[in-house]
Amino acid sequence: MNDTAQATNAALRWLDRLQSAGPRSLLQEALPTDAATTAPALAALAAEALARERSLLVVTPDDELLPDVSNALDMNLRPLCLVLPGADYASRITLRATLSLLKSRLQRDGDDTQGPAWRAQRARLLEHAGHWHACLDWCARNGDRDSWPDDFGALFPVRFAPRSAAGSLLASPADWVVMLEPRIHAAPSLGPWAETAPTLLLTGRLTGAAALVKVDEQARLRIELELLGQELAELELELATAQAEIGDFTQRYHATIGGRMAELDLLQAEVALRRAEAAPNDSHSQRTAQQAWSRAERSHEESSRFADRKQAAAAVDSGRGFRAGTDVKKLYRQIAQKIHPDRARDEADRAWRTELMTEANRAYRNADREALQEILASWQESLHATTARSGKDHSSSSALAMQVARLRRRVTEIESELNRLYGSRLYELFAAAKVASRQGRDLLQEMAGRLEGQIAAIKHALGTT
Repeated sequence: MNDTAQATNAALRWLDRLQSAGPRSLLQEALPTDAATTAPALAALAAEALARERSLLVVTPDDELLPDVSNALDMNLRPLCLVLPGADYASRITLRATLSLLKSRLQRDGDDTQGPAWRAQRARLLEHAGHWHACLDWCARNGDRDSWPDDFGALFPVRFAPRSAAGSLLASPADWVVMLEPRIHAAPSLGPWAETAPTLLLTGRLTGAAALVKVDEQARLRIELELLGQELAELELELATAQAEIGDFTQRYHATIGGRMAELDLLQAEVALRRAEAAPNDSHSQRTAQQAWSRAERSHEESSRFADRKQAAAAVDSGRGFRAGTDVKKLYRQIAQKIHPDRARDEADRAWRTELMTEANRAYRNADREALQEILASWQESLHATTARSGKDHSSSSALAMQVARLRRRVTEIESELNRLYGSRLYELFAAAKVASRQGRDLLQEMAGRLEGQIAAIKHALGTT
């Protein structure tokens, strides 16, 4: 039996026990004998809980397992799951990044947010609208260094946290509770969650389980860097997807609308010019004609930039827009985790990472799985050579702290970029086109039809064909 099958079987076994248990039930199961199965099994259990519209709280001994859990979660469901480390230095920026990811996914409103779990999430946010808006305000003011927003745990149907954070920060009720207890014979402190919810106690050995809040400064920063790198990779993927979607829509817009709009603007400018020629002393007519010609010139220039692009025609022919499969998204996320320029150790390393990430962004826009695999392979081949070439000690606390600071800044930059993108008029049109498509309509073709009607009417008025 492979690891995936073992994880699925473990998750279904746990699910069966939780579903059949009554309130305040304390259940016990052994952790998988293969430690590598634990994180995928917990991720699978999270997906099952969301599919059944049940909330789930998973309490771990420490932060050690959280990165593996985060990577194992279903990518479409990841924004619904709060994976919160216990160490305060990482938990605030993690919460902020997860809130930003959830906000962006809701605004993007893609096909991956149309299932039952997402419908339930929208209802949850309406129910807790005050907390939701307070959390968004907290993000907007760079609140990862401020006090915690109130009851933010209620916004997430699935929550993972170590014991040190679960009690004080995630005390919101859950339908099911899972606690990992590595000491088989220990008497667990169940906390407030077991007062109403059935609790499944998973006992056994967890590799490397240790309280991270007690590690030294250098180890602390390495852990924070790994956690922040994962959150940043999720946001980079979200930004790349939003940019690819709007880029594809821009091509389709100009292929369908751009030429017609330029023709209409030119005809309207001709009408304005004739009126100005008929009334040479009318300053309003003269000014209107000048403005109309300026607008026509801009439309012509903009339309010309896209006129010869084969991608535009291909986008119109396909009518589907940007599509990247899960395997492509996972590859891009893996590249962002490992190669991101903000994890560079020196300028030479940063230049190399920047070059690879530029190639990765291009490959992702084209949904080119093979190119992404080649980029990842190129990185892995060069990793040892890059390390040897540097010849410096980059594991010092100061060097790691600089990398952490850069990752924090990049999270802020991505938030700003997403806000600008979603606030643009073109994205508003893209969102409207997406809604129309779900109704069986093609908004761009409807707009094109109206433009052709206007063009025909003006040509008739001008006496042209």
